Amino acid sequence: MDPNIPSHCPGTDSSSAGQVSACQGCPNQNICASGVTQLPDPALEVLKHRLSSVKYKILILSGKGGVGKSTFTSLLARVLANENEQKNIGVLDVDICGPSLPLVFGVQDENIHQSGSGWSPVFVEENLSIMSVGFLLESKDDAVIWRGPKKNDYIFINIIFLAMIKQFLTEVDWGDTLDYLIVDTPPGTSDEHLSLVQFLKSTDNFSAVVVTTPQEVSLLDVRKELDFARKVGLPILGVVENMSSFVCPKCKVTSEIFPKNTGGAAQMSHEMGVPFLGSVPLDPSLGRCCDEGVNFVQKHAGSPTVMAIKNIVENLTMNLQSI
Repeated sequence: MDPNIPSHCPGTDSSSAGQVSACQGCPNQNICASGVTQLPDPALEVLKHRLSSVKYKILILSGKGGVGKSTFTSLLARVLANENEQKNIGVLDVDICGPSLPLVFGVQDENIHQSGSGWSPVFVEENLSIMSVGFLLESKDDAVIWRGPKKNDYIFINIIFLAMIKQFLTEVDWGDTLDYLIVDTPPGTSDEHLSLVQFLKSTDNFSAVVVTTPQEVSLLDVRKELDFARKVGLPILGVVENMSSFVCPKCKVTSEIFPKNTGGAAQMSHEMGVPFLGSVPLDPSLGRCCDEGVNFVQKHAGSPTVMAIKNIVENLTMNLQSI
C-alpha cells in the first residue's frame, strides 16, 4: 500500500470516494472518483460457481473467545463424517490469528498443493477435508501478524483480511460434491464476518451456529452476535451451550462448573427467539485428544460429549430444512 494514501481515506465503497478533501494528493484518487471501485465484485461470480457444488454452508460463530468454538467445529465435522460415509464434509478455518484446527485434526504437518483447479484441501478422512491459514505458515510456531504501514491503518488491514477470505472461498477445490462446508470464524462481529456474509449471500443455503458457555458474560456477547446476524440477514440454525456441565469419568456424577444464573443458553435462546440445539458437557479426554490430533468421536464413541454432539447434529439437520 502506498504510504502517501491519506489516513482519513473514506474507503473505496464510500459514495464520496475520491471526492473529499482527504483524497487530495492520493495516487488512487482518480480511480476512486471514477466509481469503478463501487461496481459489483467480479469475484462474486467466481465464488458462486466454486461453491455451487456445496449443499450447505455453515458458519460457526461465538460472541467471545474461549468458548470452545473450534473444538465444537471439529466435533461437528467428525460426527457428520462418521454418521454417513457417503457425505463429504469440508472445514474452512478462517480464524486468522488463531488457526488451531490443523492441530486438532492431527494434520498440522501436512502441506497444501495448488493445481490448475485451485488449492487442494488436506484430507483428514476420505470424506473429511480441511483448509486453514495455518497451512500457509512456514512453521507451526509462527505468529500470524497483520500490520499495515501506519499505526492505525484500519483500511489496509481490512483489505488484507478481505483478500484472504475471498481467496479461500474462490480458490479452494473441494471436489465435485460437498454436502457441508463448516467455516470456523474468529470470535466477535468483525470485518471477517461481514465479508463472509457478503460473499455467501451470492450463494444458496448458508446459515450459522452460535457457540456459547453458560455464564452471563458469554451470553451477553452472544446476544450481540445474534443481533448482528439479524441485521446482516444471516440465518441462525441455533445456539449450542458448550461446557454446560462436567461428568466425572470415575463416579459419573454431573457437576455445573459455570453457573447458569440467568438460565443459561436455553433460556437466552427462548428470549431471543432462536432455536436451542443442545448442550455439550466438559470432558478431560477431549482436551487431550485435541492436543494429540486424535479422533475423539471414534475413541470415545459412547461418551456423554459424543452423544450430545449427535443430538445437536439431529437438531441442526432438521433446522437446515427450514432455511
